[in-house]
Amino acid sequence: MNILFHIGRYYALLARAFKKPEKGRIYFSLILREIDSLGINSLGIIFIISVFMGAVITLQTAYNVESPFVPRYLIGLTARDSMILEFSSTVVGLILAGKVGSNIASEIGTMRVTEQIDALEIMGINSAGYLIFPKIIAAVIINPFLNILSIFIGITGGYLAALLTNAVSPEIYIQGLYYAFVPFYIAYSMMKTLVFAFIITSVSAYHGYYVSGGALEIGKASTRAVVYSSILILLTDVIFTQMMLA
Repeated sequence: MNILFHIGRYYALLARAFKKPEKGRIYFSLILREIDSLGINSLGIIFIISVFMGAVITLQTAYNVESPFVPRYLIGLTARDSMILEFSSTVVGLILAGKVGSNIASEIGTMRVTEQIDALEIMGINSAGYLIFPKIIAAVIINPFLNILSIFIGITGGYLAALLTNAVSPEIYIQGLYYAFVPFYIAYSMMKTLVFAFIITSVSAYHGYYVSGGALEIGKASTRAVVYSSILILLTDVIFTQMMLA
């Protein structure tokens, strides 16, 4: 029954967050600020992770495919499809759940325990819409761009690994990038990214919004936000794979 209580309260909070805003112009500026906070500030970690993921996929594939019956261009194909289908959407989503999700939960949780949310309600402001709606919209807008950037950086990282280690010829690697490309994979990756962005922001905001207590409870709420967001991302990933790729 406890899980049903939380599910019901989560959807009730979302209903409040998506109510028609009082002043759309204010929300527009809030969304721009959240795009910078949630997306632009995450570029560094996405760049580092994507480069190394692409390089590691390329090197591991090259060193484990020694059969003369397996064409070497499949190394580039593997790096490309791995980044598009899984790493740039799911793995980056998990990283953002840790970075962005904990930040959202702690920010809103701090406002709750310091009674700033109560002050917003007293002033007649829809606190759920004011605090949560801009974060969800900002993540849904910026995360697909982060996904595309991660794919490009990861493939480039694989090319650099091929160039610097001679594990595979750069020309053959590029040949693999062009081989049997399926455009639907990009759409599949983008759809997952949109859903993951919604999960990260909404679940994290939920755990922060209903914090009660002090600093210790804020830390626990941040941890729960990361854990539950990660679980839902992985569960959604399985469902998407079964529904759209099976």
